Amino acid sequence: MFTDAVQREQTAQGSRETYARMTQRPAPVGLGEDEIAFLTTRTSVYMATVSQTGWPYVQHRGGPRGFIKVADPLTIAFADYRGNRQFVSKGNLTTDDRVSLFAMDYPRKARLKLLGHAVMQSAENAPDLAEQLATEGQGKVERVVTIKIAAFDWNCPQFITPRFDAEEMAALVGPEITRLENRIAELEAELADLRS
Repeated sequence: MFTDAVQREQTAQGSRETYARMTQRPAPVGLGEDEIAFLTTRTSVYMATVSQTGWPYVQHRGGPRGFIKVADPLTIAFADYRGNRQFVSKGNLTTDDRVSLFAMDYPRKARLKLLGHAVMQSAENAPDLAEQLATEGQGKVERVVTIKIAAFDWNCPQFITPRFDAEEMAALVGPEITRLENRIAELEAELADLRS
């Protein structure tokens, strides 16, 4: 991502030396255990494609935990279901297969950036893969998306506002709610005894 223009801006802003050191370390080849665990527990990702006219287009992809599958350290995949029928990402991928993904963990303020080359194909043309990627309760798989990872990096957690989905909220407050419900039941039983 550090093109000549980006490096000139880093130099002008005084951050080039830091990033020059960073780019000297060897890049990892393929996803490691941390990245695989992170991706396979996401409920959503943001995927950017590039239009024929050069405009970036970002779209949300989501599903239950595990909707993203890791086929191997260099390949991730997911099923694509019927949406709004605009087919912007699909159309973009027919002329430029490059994608950029942001996978977020808002509660833990973690973000994994991925670059890759994507193929989106009809489920009818890849029935075995569609079956492997299908997520129960999501409907009929219309397309499958496979992405060959070109690069990835963990991003700075600064300015990520923690957000929690219903499942995460239940895990956080569930025990307290259960305690309060039990206490209410005890008090109602005590009150019933006093009334009788």
